[in-house]
Amino acid sequence: MPIDSQTQDIEPSAAEKCPLSSREPRHTGLPRDAAIDFTKGTLVLFMVLYHWLNYFVGPQGQYYSYLRFLTPSFIFISGFMISRIHLSRHENSGRHLAKRLTVRGFKLLALVFLLNAIVSFSPARFAAHHSDLASLRNICRVFIVANPTASAGQKSVAFSMLVPIAYLLILSAGLVILTKRQRQAFRYALFVLIVAVMLSYAYGMVSSYLDLLMIGVLGVVIGFAEQRQMAFVLGHPYVLMVLYCCYLAAITIWDVTLPLQVISVLLTTALLYIAGSGRAPGAAWRRTVLLGKYSLLGYISQIAILQGLRRMSWLSHNGVGVLLASLLLGMLLTVMVVETVDFARRRSTLADGLYRLVFA
Repeated sequence: MPIDSQTQDIEPSAAEKCPLSSREPRHTGLPRDAAIDFTKGTLVLFMVLYHWLNYFVGPQGQYYSYLRFLTPSFIFISGFMISRIHLSRHENSGRHLAKRLTVRGFKLLALVFLLNAIVSFSPARFAAHHSDLASLRNICRVFIVANPTASAGQKSVAFSMLVPIAYLLILSAGLVILTKRQRQAFRYALFVLIVAVMLSYAYGMVSSYLDLLMIGVLGVVIGFAEQRQMAFVLGHPYVLMVLYCCYLAAITIWDVTLPLQVISVLLTTALLYIAGSGRAPGAAWRRTVLLGKYSLLGYISQIAILQGLRRMSWLSHNGVGVLLASLLLGMLLTVMVVETVDFARRRSTLADGLYRLVFA
């Protein structure tokens, strides 16, 4: 998931300045960009819908084509935040940010391994007569190959979306150091990744991790855009909506190719950002923003919540109304988990410390 940053972020306009120099590191201390948090929070809610469809309806269906933007959008936002927010927050020290990104990346990899190890040794897994050794081997392989034994839309390893985000953070840590000497380091890296992706498709060695890493670095590069350029794009919401309708028509007629996925990511995140920039926020807006602040926690908790609801078989055998109620309940419980953790962090230094140890 995108980096859950619980300290204050800076305004996007500060990204126009040179992010790295030889002076002492300092934090800018300006307010968070709530529109980015709104975008992340909305993506988490869409992820609840995606997993609900997978668990309660089935892993196959044409409707999944319209949700293919989810994973690459999370990767894109993670990259965008690196250049738009984190480079500017640590604007005088590339080394400090590189260390933070590296630690964050390895934390995510450790979290994926730990969560899947817990799933592998859970009583439900024993009841299903799964081989723990095979499961652990599969978990290790997921760090190289996305869902190595997955078929027909099923995922063999949970939380695999965090793996390419971790790789993006670790790669960006090295590029941040290079940026002090070569300001175009991220653009060169994007060019190399585009060529690598094209070759992988040409030679039949397609890797979803490589595709997602390219989209993540694209997010970093776009985050370097000047404020006036961003304002020009975001100032034409109706044009973006027309383009999005054209995209929907395209994927209805044709399959979702990688270029169309990239287009969907750009259009979706731009429209969500515009929606999150409202002048009169209400309760729903505030809760979505809070969910975006805790997007990693929200992502993990919604999977656990939906898995729990899935075990209540009567939810799937009592009509469409009850089935839809399980979707709303999953969303509600996910928001409640986030609000509970946020309340605990504000009241307890211990809770705040534990949260930062795992998620920050």
